[in-house]
Amino acid sequence: MKRIFSPDSPYKRQARFLAMLWTLLIFIGCFTPGKDIPKVDVALIDKWVHLVLFGGFTFLWLCARPLTKFSSLATMFLIAVALGSFIELMQGWLTFLGRSMELMDAVADSIGGLLGIGLFCLGAYSANRN
Repeated sequence: MKRIFSPDSPYKRQARFLAMLWTLLIFIGCFTPGKDIPKVDVALIDKWVHLVLFGGFTFLWLCARPLTKFSSLATMFLIAVALGSFIELMQGWLTFLGRSMELMDAVADSIGGLLGIGLFCLGAYSANRN
């Protein structure tokens, strides 16, 4: 398990495949028409979903390219923020989807991105300690 967090990880190819699938899942989920999304009676469920989606996004992409340099982590965070913001803008512009642009969704995307980076760094730190 600890090798997945190292730059010479033999699992980078599998992680890249999973990261691409996860990214596709984000696009499918975020561009599904609003009327097709089931109603769930959980407080702030849409924010939790954004948090998990973007946490998984950053974690998987970092596993695909396991670098823990600050510049790599900052770039991954900026990519997550840009992707989340782009999706929110598109939801606002594509009114036929029945979705709306929400600033708090972009904030949840950003927080999720940070959590994914934190989880990856925690795994890398733990792997290097042992």
